[in-house]
Amino acid sequence: MHSRNEYLKVLREKYLKAKRRKEKSQILDEYCNNTGQTRKYAIRKIQPRVDLNPRQRKKRGEVYDGQVKAALVKIWGIFDYPCGQRLKPILETEVDRLRGFRELEISDEVALKLKKMSSATIDRKLKHQREVLHLVRSKGSPRPGSLLKQKIPIRLTEWDTSLVGYMEIDLVFHCGSSTLGEYINTLSTTEISSGWWEGEAIMGKSQESTFQALMRIGKRTLFDWKGLDSDNGPEFINAILYKYCHREGLEFTRSRPYKKNDNAYIEQKNWTHVRKVLGYLRYDTIGELMVINGLYRNELRLYKNFFQPVMKLVSKERIGGRVKRKYDTPRTPYQRLLESTQVSGEIKKELKGIYLSLNPAELKRSIDVKLDKLYQTYEKKMKTQQAEPHKRAIPHSVTSFMMQQPMVGLPT
Repeated sequence: MHSRNEYLKVLREKYLKAKRRKEKSQILDEYCNNTGQTRKYAIRKIQPRVDLNPRQRKKRGEVYDGQVKAALVKIWGIFDYPCGQRLKPILETEVDRLRGFRELEISDEVALKLKKMSSATIDRKLKHQREVLHLVRSKGSPRPGSLLKQKIPIRLTEWDTSLVGYMEIDLVFHCGSSTLGEYINTLSTTEISSGWWEGEAIMGKSQESTFQALMRIGKRTLFDWKGLDSDNGPEFINAILYKYCHREGLEFTRSRPYKKNDNAYIEQKNWTHVRKVLGYLRYDTIGELMVINGLYRNELRLYKNFFQPVMKLVSKERIGGRVKRKYDTPRTPYQRLLESTQVSGEIKKELKGIYLSLNPAELKRSIDVKLDKLYQTYEKKMKTQQAEPHKRAIPHSVTSFMMQQPMVGLPT
């Protein structure tokens, strides 16, 4: 536009000096052909009283300045980098508590702005920080089943999310780049209605050790179980767990073989609660097992269940070639259990007492300390400096000598 205006200034002098109408018409034709603008628009702009210097638009004052952004980034890190939709309810409830714990030294004005921020504004303000951190995602692997699965009914993802007590369970391998030998596995469980998560690390993946880990998780959960849903792995599809569910009156179901989306709830937790925390290294010692279980049984479960909001799908509608999904207001598993009418008042009172005693920033620091201890234990075991723990290890390729086949033919 600046170049067009400068060009029009030169032509304006010729246009005003021209005495005949034909000369003026030729000047207008030249300008319109070179700029692509319409003739009527050019006639209005070429008049002598029109100001060709564009006025600068008045800049809008910045509401969320550097102080607000700095506080937002700190809170975002404390609560493990959630998206804007999940961070918004955290800001509304946890800003004052963090100020009370002296984790945030901000003014009342900054605190008020943090509570007022929309989810879109939060994502926009954190866009640069996300690019700096290079947050990555990854996937896991399914396991086969056994003959007992013929007695266990198949359940898809069609859950009644209003009922509290139905659990999805899965096993996460910490084998690194090779499945040879014995290594640590994480038994990961989540409650469908609230999103409450519990984990327990075991050495190997035997049926007995998996069952005992599940019993330890059951003692930690405050609500009653109504059903279990697993994949087709032999660590779950066995007589031990089948008889236990029959004896306790639990509904035992399984997913379809090689259909990971049937276990969508627990597969999501396997990334956010296990892989994102522990990475893809190989853990196979008792020292590493003790550190991981110390994390699962204390700080990590409290941090995830009391301070990490969960979004639930409300409706799904296909519009043309895309699917439009609507979610409810993000709330933590703790908040969802408090809102449920299926949880007794005593359990709600106990949950509230635990929540009031927790400092999320202190929990995050404790988690980081234990993770550092875990990686130091791993490096001491390997006696070398390991690369990125959150990147998948690439299996060693087969050597050319092993691939070489002996020559077959008649002797010469």
